[in-house]
Amino acid sequence: MNKKQLFEQIKRKKSFLCVGLDPVLENIPEHLLSHEDPVFEFNRQLIDATADLCVAYKPNTAFYESRGLKGWESLLKTWKHIPEDIFTIADAKRGDIGNTSAMYADAFFNEAQSGMSFDSVTVAPYMGKDSVSPFLTHEGKWVILLALTSNAGHQDFQLQETKGGRLYEEVIRVSSTWGNSENMMYVVGATRADEFANIRKLAPEHFLLVPGVGAQGGSLAEVCKFGLNDTCGLLVNSARGIIYASKGEDFAEQARAEALKLQQEMQEILEKAELI
Repeated sequence: MNKKQLFEQIKRKKSFLCVGLDPVLENIPEHLLSHEDPVFEFNRQLIDATADLCVAYKPNTAFYESRGLKGWESLLKTWKHIPEDIFTIADAKRGDIGNTSAMYADAFFNEAQSGMSFDSVTVAPYMGKDSVSPFLTHEGKWVILLALTSNAGHQDFQLQETKGGRLYEEVIRVSSTWGNSENMMYVVGATRADEFANIRKLAPEHFLLVPGVGAQGGSLAEVCKFGLNDTCGLLVNSARGIIYASKGEDFAEQARAEALKLQQEMQEILEKAELI
């Protein structure tokens, strides 16, 4: 999915919602545990209930990898069940020396080899250009680079001063020469809404993947105040607030209700910005 197609989907659905599919087996509604693959069944019903309200799904691969072969099978089936017109993000946070990164890229982009072909993968930039470039060689795919994250420990390194500014600013500045706004996005946490104006100076045209709205306390309105651009430029992720809205048999309906609340708020924001 290219940038134009992503924006068209945003305008059509009046939404820039990304739903995080991060299933913990202990938190899945009990009635699903009798299924052969309760994780996939959980995801399947969530996708069916929310697909018209969101523009992206983001499985965090750790929640699948931790379950070994069964987990990978659940991830593969989940990817296959997501409608083709919805942007898919493998939240894997990979990044290693070049030949290893090439293998990671094949794992998530090369369907003939791995069985999966996500639209994008999250990548850690710490090892530099040669650890990111192999992901960018896959035509039509996106790298989503960690820039300013929403976790408490982000300030240990990301806000440290360097000769070129704070470290996260240097990451954006340097990495923007490796790709462009058609194949690279940045992860920017909603809990640092005060930094969005500065980030837009560094990356005015790039899409930003924004975790931290909802359970982590980030404000959608504050993010959008400085984060929107003329193609929306935001994919705002919510996971726990949607997928665990209920642990009963109505979990999918309650998940849809929570997703609808965010979609309606997003529609209002897009209308005020005259993007729809």
